[in-house]
Amino acid sequence: MDALQAAQYARALYTAHGDRAEAEAAQKMRECEAAGNKKQAQDWQAVRQSIRQIRGPNQA
Repeated sequence: MDALQAAQYARALYTAHGDRAEAEAAQKMRECEAAGNKKQAQDWQAVRQSIRQIRGPNQA
């Protein structure tokens, strides 16, 4: 998955799940890692990073 695809997927996931989207991507990443799918785990990590950029910094 290239950066553009990751950003598009991240936007769709964020639109659908809001602030929960990053946690959803992290869960998928962990599931892929546990199953030994390193490439898919890397893809989910890229999606997670894109979601983080969309959300912006955490507010305290």
